[in-house]
Amino acid sequence: MRTFKATYKDRKGRRRESSKWYVEFQDHNETTRRLPAFSDRQQSERFGRNVEELVACRLNGEKPDKELRKRLALLPAKLRDKLAKLGLLTAETVAAGKPLSDHVADFEAALRRKKNTADYVALTVGRVQALFDGCGFKAWSNMEGEAVDRWLESQRDEGLAVATSNYYLQAVRQFCRWMVRERRASESPLEHLGRLNAATDRRHDRRALSADEARRLLTAAQCGAESFGVPGTERRLLYLLALQSGLRANELRSLTRSSFDFRLRPPTVTIEAGSSKRRRRDTLPLRADTAAELQAHLATKHPGTPAFELPAKWDMADMLKADLDAARAAWLCEATTVEERAKREQSSFLAYVNESGEYADFHSLRHSFLTELARSGVHPKIAQALARHSTISLTLDRYSHTVLGEQGDAVESLPSFTGTVATEQRATGTHDTADIDRGSVLADCLAGRGAVKPATNEPASDATNAVVSGAGFVLASCLALSSEKLAVNADSTASESVLCGDEKTPENTAFSRVFAGEREVRLSGLEPETYGLKVRCSTN
Repeated sequence: MRTFKATYKDRKGRRRESSKWYVEFQDHNETTRRLPAFSDRQQSERFGRNVEELVACRLNGEKPDKELRKRLALLPAKLRDKLAKLGLLTAETVAAGKPLSDHVADFEAALRRKKNTADYVALTVGRVQALFDGCGFKAWSNMEGEAVDRWLESQRDEGLAVATSNYYLQAVRQFCRWMVRERRASESPLEHLGRLNAATDRRHDRRALSADEARRLLTAAQCGAESFGVPGTERRLLYLLALQSGLRANELRSLTRSSFDFRLRPPTVTIEAGSSKRRRRDTLPLRADTAAELQAHLATKHPGTPAFELPAKWDMADMLKADLDAARAAWLCEATTVEERAKREQSSFLAYVNESGEYADFHSLRHSFLTELARSGVHPKIAQALARHSTISLTLDRYSHTVLGEQGDAVESLPSFTGTVATEQRATGTHDTADIDRGSVLADCLAGRGAVKPATNEPASDATNAVVSGAGFVLASCLALSSEKLAVNADSTASESVLCGDEKTPENTAFSRVFAGEREVRLSGLEPETYGLKVRCSTN
């Protein structure tokens, strides 16, 4: 590689030198090339060294390292284009040198081509551009994950919620993936960055309205005056449709007269793909009584006329809050005593924000819809289909709310594990000094698989003298014993009186057990052979 100034003759035949220095080198095909560099010699020499490194990478089949890519990205666009024509630069390297603003503009156009809503495109691109401006990124080669982390942390220190911080990161990572997919970059420099746990900094959690709250809200809207340009009767019907369909505010805004089909059974409402959050055409069933009210409301409207006259999207929550406040005021006035009034005022019933900091905004009507489905025992897969969620975990975890009372009812449904431990032990063949009731005698006798005969010389009862065999003998003996309440001998010597047959003849499996003066005798052949057991024998 050599650096020189070219000479030429002007129109008058005088010998002149070029204003720029030239770099001469051999490319990867061993072809001599000359490229105009800069007017400064040192800067031109640095450019020549960069070109030599680039040729070496091309010959070895390697990609330029990070530092070399940064230096190449700072080159003027004309030099990068010339190197690309020579086959020394890839399309990714050429694109890396373009201003980020040009890439962001192309990214915005790509989002619009995918038929995303204007609000979504503006929000996503705005977040990307705000992050680039905050970090000072001008070119792709300037992007660093550490700088993004520092900027997001500084924004959180100034009050940005963790969830919003994650949205910024999601938007810029989406931009980086688009760059890689369009072959403008070889890899994303931010792919290793992960989201933070938004559960540690919740700012606007929503709650579900109870059935009583929903009824009172509808009544307050029906009786209320026009609010935010929407009559009370129309607000009531709007809330009712949201509570029984789970439609979002923007989806409700897109509905027209032709969105409803009242001829079907059940009647349906259809959300077009352009207005649905998941970009699919969705058809949902309606309750018959709600459909009848909607049909009467839409009877005089043209097919393309909006079904509801709604305020601006930022006013939807305020409209609902005004009706909630009216419903709560009416509920407080129903108190008949001062004490009841004070108790109601301390309650969060119909409150816009409850004691847990959860909000009852317009989207909470969707939470109420899915929560009531869960309380009604609807199968989770059906609830997921009605919610139009991609995963069932989203339906169950985020939208199906439970209250402490319902959790208490669930705990009360568990079986009771309390009781006398001795009774459970006797059922397994173990005895102690506690009294044995009739059921325990029967259980112990069945566990022992034996019969009972008196330990004394007194004549046995008719039941014990009955000639039975096998299971019949066991049952008869148990029934005979269960007619009396027996107690275990608490004396320590009683437990030592359990005999395990003749130690010298282990084939003899008969043994006796003392139960308050009566002896239990095992049937020969029912007890397995055991060796070396002097106090206790197996009962299985």
